[in-house]
Amino acid sequence: MSEDRIIECDSDEITLNPVSVVAFVPDLMDQSKLRLAMPDICFVKEISELIDIEVDLVVVDLSKSEVLEVLHKIDSKILGFVSHIDKEIIAEAEQAGCEKVLPRSKFFHDFDSLVNGVLKLN
Repeated sequence: MSEDRIIECDSDEITLNPVSVVAFVPDLMDQSKLRLAMPDICFVKEISELIDIEVDLVVVDLSKSEVLEVLHKIDSKILGFVSHIDKEIIAEAEQAGCEKVLPRSKFFHDFDSLVNGVLKLN
């Protein structure tokens, strides 16, 4: 994995961490919430950077239209979040391979347990 694909961390950090999580979450407030819950999370600038990346978990903001087009190309487990009113996007994301898709508020509230459940850490 090349260092220029990941921002805010380098590839050595990803491989040294017991669990590697990379996120496509453009909103800075959402990034800060995730960083509080998981300080070692890495963020990519473009959704296409998640294709062929070798990590334990990918987190995506499904409110960006291009995300649904790429989900089926991501080999890692995927957690997604979106507005609670976007029922169609939730269904499409689950069909495209997301392990879990939750409304934004529930996602951030339950982030730790979601990660643990999807990666079977507990």
